[in-house]
Amino acid sequence: MAPSIYNTDLGKNPANYQPLTPLSFLERAASVHPDRIAVIHGPLRRTYSDLYARARRLASALAQRGIGRGDTVSVMLPNTPAMLECHYGVPMAGAVLNTLNTRLDAKIIAFSLEHSEAKVLITDREFSATVKAALELSANKPLVIDYDDPEFTGSGERLGSMEYEEFVSHGDPNFAWSPPQDEWDAITLNYTSGTTGDPKGVVYHHRGAYLLAMGNIITGGMGQHPVYLWTLPMFHCNGWCFPWSLSIVAGTHVCLRAVRAKPVYDALADHKVTHLCGAPIVMSTLLNAPEAEKRPVPHTVKFMTAAAPPPEAVLAAMKRAGFDVTHVYGLTEVYGPAVVNEWHQEWDNLESGEYAAKKARQGVRYPVLESLNVLDPMTMQPVPADGQTLGEVMFRGNVVMKGYLKNPAGTAKAFEGGWFHSGDLGVKYPDGYVQLKDRSKDIIISGGENISSIEVEDALYKHPAIQAAAVVAMPDEKWGETPCAFVELKPDQSVTPEDIIAWCRQNLASYKCPRTVIFTELPKTSTGKIQKFQLREMARAYKTAN
Repeated sequence: MAPSIYNTDLGKNPANYQPLTPLSFLERAASVHPDRIAVIHGPLRRTYSDLYARARRLASALAQRGIGRGDTVSVMLPNTPAMLECHYGVPMAGAVLNTLNTRLDAKIIAFSLEHSEAKVLITDREFSATVKAALELSANKPLVIDYDDPEFTGSGERLGSMEYEEFVSHGDPNFAWSPPQDEWDAITLNYTSGTTGDPKGVVYHHRGAYLLAMGNIITGGMGQHPVYLWTLPMFHCNGWCFPWSLSIVAGTHVCLRAVRAKPVYDALADHKVTHLCGAPIVMSTLLNAPEAEKRPVPHTVKFMTAAAPPPEAVLAAMKRAGFDVTHVYGLTEVYGPAVVNEWHQEWDNLESGEYAAKKARQGVRYPVLESLNVLDPMTMQPVPADGQTLGEVMFRGNVVMKGYLKNPAGTAKAFEGGWFHSGDLGVKYPDGYVQLKDRSKDIIISGGENISSIEVEDALYKHPAIQAAAVVAMPDEKWGETPCAFVELKPDQSVTPEDIIAWCRQNLASYKCPRTVIFTELPKTSTGKIQKFQLREMARAYKTAN
């Protein structure tokens, strides 16, 4: 067959094709809005011109140390100006940014540093104890650069030979950074908790980061010059790609080291914040704050939340407090939120039961996601769109990860049949909206953090008095969910719930530890498999009774 006339003498060239990268957003913002405030952190104010120059300095300083294409730069940072600069400066050097979860323990941090082959580690003084222990455990010994944030007033030691500001000062503010050679090049690495074994390293590419950042602007209703408050950790899926989104519309980043009610209310009022994101715990923090810490919010603030859908009472309270809540859903493997409960105005008039049912749904795909469906994982055929038939929620498109780093078997399994398998079970309604019904991997989402029930169970089984254990999610008004442990003791053994929790604290990061321990005979099938659906019902009943 002769080639189409549209494929003849109409090839790609530098004039009509450039690799997509979110780094271009900052270059444009600095050119068009050089004097616009880009970053607020305590008394610090930096313009877009400043942010671009500092990102280029960081890229230059890294290049001077031999860091380049394909190298990993790990960071252990809270939501600070340095964290924002790393989202641009590290990939401007051609390197890959690995944002470490600041809540994890030394063992997992050590694994991440080794598995990613990190060449540089930039770490905040607040986390020096964990990082020091991780470096001792890790066979990989990266160059350590300390970040001494003036807004941090706690204790901690410096671990490296150089402080971040000194390191950046050696860089060239006019550094001629190069866009990626291919938009498929890796831009970041994010570790996600696996249900078994070690964490998986999720690799993002420039194209996906560019598109998801654009999708946030559309879904979040962001006009020109929004003011965004960093209540969502930037180590989570690169802050759902919002570090790059804000540059598209020359918005202002208001940094926040920790989510506390008073600083959040102060920021909302003083900086006229227009947008923020977070798990249900952020809503609880705001609504349950002492009156002395609250301040009037005279304008509507758009709030994007993930994890479990907020209860109707919470949504009503948030609306009264001046917040317009949008519910989104996603996973680390899809760059954060890729599904939104896109609201129809006519649903506002539904009676309370129907209204709540609509609000409980996860929703439809982002405009930048090509396909979202609920499929039978055995046949890979869509389940009936009847709102009842269970299947697995699957994704397909340009905002799906490259794959898992150095894990071809895990990558192949995740992409089996040409779809990304989320591991979440759900239903699809006649109007195309998806709703989650269960998690096939028994992941507990507490305060926006994923907790593997199997990991917690492994720690429990190591206790000398425990014969059998199972962990499920218990509903929690503050955290969304918390781990609840059901435990069978060995004969003639006697321990308290406090003993069990203390044991877990010695073996797990604190947020993964059970908040509730119930001693009981575990319900099992005829083949001896623990029936977790019964335990979930028991956990809900226990919560209601207590």
